[in-house]
Amino acid sequence: MSSSGAPGKSSSGRLSRWRNIVNRLRRGARHPSSSGMGRPGFYINGDSDPPPSLEEIRAWSESFDRLMRNSSGRRAFSEFLKCEYSEENILFWQACEDLKLETNPAVVEEKARLIYEDYISILSPKEVSLDSRVRDIVHRNMRAPTPHTFDEAQSQIYTLMHRDSYPRFINSSSYKELAQLTSNCSSAGRKESTSRKDSAT
Repeated sequence: MSSSGAPGKSSSGRLSRWRNIVNRLRRGARHPSSSGMGRPGFYINGDSDPPPSLEEIRAWSESFDRLMRNSSGRRAFSEFLKCEYSEENILFWQACEDLKLETNPAVVEEKARLIYEDYISILSPKEVSLDSRVRDIVHRNMRAPTPHTFDEAQSQIYTLMHRDSYPRFINSSSYKELAQLTSNCSSAGRKESTSRKDSAT
């Protein structure tokens, strides 16, 4: 289940953590789900994502939709949710997105079963928080799974992240440090480029 509390960390610890995130974002490194190891397609991002610009990072604060449409934004938000012990929410959301892309009925059924076991079952440590109405819908849909079996559940978790975790992410020192570190990287890159040009003349 999700928890709203975040563990306390020193400023230097947070800075080091987010500097690593900036480095991963700039490399476009693949970020596998800790809950989906060995399960193809359960990823927050694909390969070769372009590094986010400072403008992109700032745009994340303007709209949750813009954050979630941006692959690097999802990765950064996922890292933040890890600190809040609620990463299962975005992993479930992404798993539902992956399921919608599947056309093979046998694969749809298998993926739906895995999603149910990982995020819906009350026996799972990664169970997401859904109301009884949505749970009933999911249970009915699981009788004959389709790519849209979890649409209502996905929508409810999306709203939960929007209203609960997103405001804390945008107002966190971690987000501000991410923007600042990216700004510093951009400035350093411009200075290095200028220096090379000066050396060549």
